[in-house]
Amino acid sequence: MKRRVVVTGMGAVTPIGIGVKEFWEGVRQERIGFAPITKFDASDYKCKLAAEVKNFQPEAYMDKKAARRMELFCQYAVAAAGEALTDAALDMEKEDAYRVGCFVGSGVGSLQALEREHGRLQEKGPSRVGPLFVPMMISNMAAGNVSIAYGLKGKSLNVATACATGTNSIGEAFRAVQYGELDACVAGGAEAAVSPLGIAGFCSLTALSDSTNPSRCSIPFDKDRSGFVMGEGAGIVVLEELEHARARGAHIYAEVLGYGCSSDAFHITSPAEDGSGAARAMVNALEDGGVVKEALTYINAHGTATHHNDLFETRAIKLAFGDHAKRLKINSTKSMIGHLLGAAGAVEFIACVKELQEGFIHRTVGLQETEEELDLDYCKESHSGEFAYALSNSLGFGGHNASILLGMRP
Repeated sequence: MKRRVVVTGMGAVTPIGIGVKEFWEGVRQERIGFAPITKFDASDYKCKLAAEVKNFQPEAYMDKKAARRMELFCQYAVAAAGEALTDAALDMEKEDAYRVGCFVGSGVGSLQALEREHGRLQEKGPSRVGPLFVPMMISNMAAGNVSIAYGLKGKSLNVATACATGTNSIGEAFRAVQYGELDACVAGGAEAAVSPLGIAGFCSLTALSDSTNPSRCSIPFDKDRSGFVMGEGAGIVVLEELEHARARGAHIYAEVLGYGCSSDAFHITSPAEDGSGAARAMVNALEDGGVVKEALTYINAHGTATHHNDLFETRAIKLAFGDHAKRLKINSTKSMIGHLLGAAGAVEFIACVKELQEGFIHRTVGLQETEEELDLDYCKESHSGEFAYALSNSLGFGGHNASILLGMRP
């Protein structure tokens, strides 16, 4: 029997604010996180801008010694998870730790560790490669460090599905709680890929915007879009079985209603051109949640501002919803925070929760004019008013499609 699953805690580290309160204030204020890259000298790079996290001090969130044994993506994860657990008021001393899981994914892991230790190998030889290189680099260490930091002994997974990682992590946690494997799960994604290799690689792929104008660099669905802007950070939520949450008097933000996935089986970087894969993920999420298409009024799109994504995601929405697509409000949080890769879907999930709570759909910041086939409502302006459901999309390299459905059911 399926159990009901609710959101009881949230934590965020983002380019427009650390902590959910500051992040959400940034969204409401239409703050953009784009600026010249500061983490390395990017003067020889085609892409000069990124959405970096500002003023992050790891010792404010964890022990200094522990922080030194973590790469930046893990530090972001531990900080966001700490906020989410505090927000949920989940006292691990009162819980069966083996019934509380940790599904925190990263699409990339630590490119910084790879760059640093490869340099040592080339310059000083194999004996000088650091003994902690491997455990600091591998992407599962976000989940590992979060579980260690907070004593989470239940099922622990690192989902790595590129840009769908955050959504898949939360979706798989939803399933684990829904079917009784866990009573609660800390879930989300973390990423810190603003590094020489990360920026150079995505530049070579022609996926990044080469704009030097922060207000026009990440412009999803705009006719002048030229690619995404690399972001970084973490989004972590606490998912909990409804009666477990009620029994301890937890505050309930929203309910996770449905989760749908598919594979394009088409191309390693491009979504299926007809949108069929992403469409199936959306339909699967709605059917899983028992919600008819006509009842949905809002989609938080993957919306990367690349030519292919925005066009093919639009086709997917039309294919999934038919005539109802014209009545949907569609926005992209990446218009403010850039593309957080493995953390994107998790931070966007948090945005959806806040939007549902407040009856507010943020605008796609920077969107001015679309093109012929992009003829849906991409939220050039923000919208206020209650709505029942939010659907969040994430589409990853390799053809990974994931959609998750949220609602405000009691």
